[in-house]
Amino acid sequence: MTTKILVVDDEPDLETLVVQKFRRQIRDGVVSFLFAHDGVDALALLAENRDVDMVVSDINMPRMDGLTLLGKLQEADEKLSTVVVSAYGDMVNIRTAMNRGAFDFLTKPIDFADLEATIGKTVKHIEMLREARQRQARAERAHESLSRYFSPNLAEQLASDASSLSLGGQRREVASLFTDIAGFTTLVESLDPNLLAELLNGYLGEMTGSVFRHEGTVAKIVGDAIHVLFGAPRDQPDHATRAVACALDLDAVSEAFRRRWQERGVRLGATRIGVHAGPAIVGNFGGGRFFDYTAYGDTINTAARLETANKALGTRICVSANVASHAEDFRGRPVGDLVLRGKAEPLRAFEPLTGHDFADPATAAYLDAFAKLERGDAGAIAAFASIVGLRSDDRLASFHLKRLLNGSSGTRIELP
Repeated sequence: MTTKILVVDDEPDLETLVVQKFRRQIRDGVVSFLFAHDGVDALALLAENRDVDMVVSDINMPRMDGLTLLGKLQEADEKLSTVVVSAYGDMVNIRTAMNRGAFDFLTKPIDFADLEATIGKTVKHIEMLREARQRQARAERAHESLSRYFSPNLAEQLASDASSLSLGGQRREVASLFTDIAGFTTLVESLDPNLLAELLNGYLGEMTGSVFRHEGTVAKIVGDAIHVLFGAPRDQPDHATRAVACALDLDAVSEAFRRRWQERGVRLGATRIGVHAGPAIVGNFGGGRFFDYTAYGDTINTAARLETANKALGTRICVSANVASHAEDFRGRPVGDLVLRGKAEPLRAFEPLTGHDFADPATAAYLDAFAKLERGDAGAIAAFASIVGLRSDDRLASFHLKRLLNGSSGTRIELP
């Protein structure tokens, strides 16, 4: 790549001498030169030639001296590397120029061997700056792309280490979280397209904002559904704790969003959330053309099944025992031992609760009723009936009461 150099000096013979001295480098395309007689001419040439890489400028010149020119160059967004030239006895001005940002200096009369060496050193410096700017630009582009999937802090880390997102997968311990809006497909058919765009973009913006607050990874968005990972692509030993906290936050965000739209006459369904933790294969599986960071395995499938289970259970959040047991200070209500679709063995599930809801006396009543259910105590029916009588909106208690009244018993629940 040719380095373009602007030489600013009022000596009439300098241009000829420079061209003669550097004729081989000019012929080979290593360097090219522009010449100006003072700072005014130099600024005009720079305005016309945005690709100038460095400036070699005398200090003592008419109209605009080299120190004034240097000040103008330092004000520009793209600061050029500058070499100043002055008489040996003018060290005060040379020192001033260096303090103002000059890269190097030469003394007059110019020693052309010294000039060649100084230009060579400055060109290497320019190349280092150019490479640094290119790396910065690549990092900024990567950060912009990654910010769509990862929290800002994590995106910044990953942008500086692109190899961590190369094609291929690895086995990791993760927490997988799925969300879905109840009845959204039906709602879509009744909404004006512009209103749908406003609703969906607003919803996804708030939901992904919640995910990023907990430093989760948005693995995929399909329509209104979101798949979130904790523990990938970077290790998060507290991935279960983060997933539970995020699920509760997502529930609060989605319920507030739903109330706002109901006030506008749009009956948006509740957001259902499922969470499971365990091993999974995670990585970029975009086939070389696309960036598709996602995860595969039974852990992922189970989380998706738990999200679907909410519909039958009447809950909005359903997490596995594996999540509950690894989440710090977990508070919640046991749901039962679910036999999920496609599974033979039951999985204990819980409904996580905020500290406020867990302290509610109704929670203690539910825990007592569920304990009776586990023991096969006939008093479980009356216990759940009492809860429903006081809290008719407790859909999980209503679910258990209904199944007991229909002849079921125990905590094993077969789901369609």
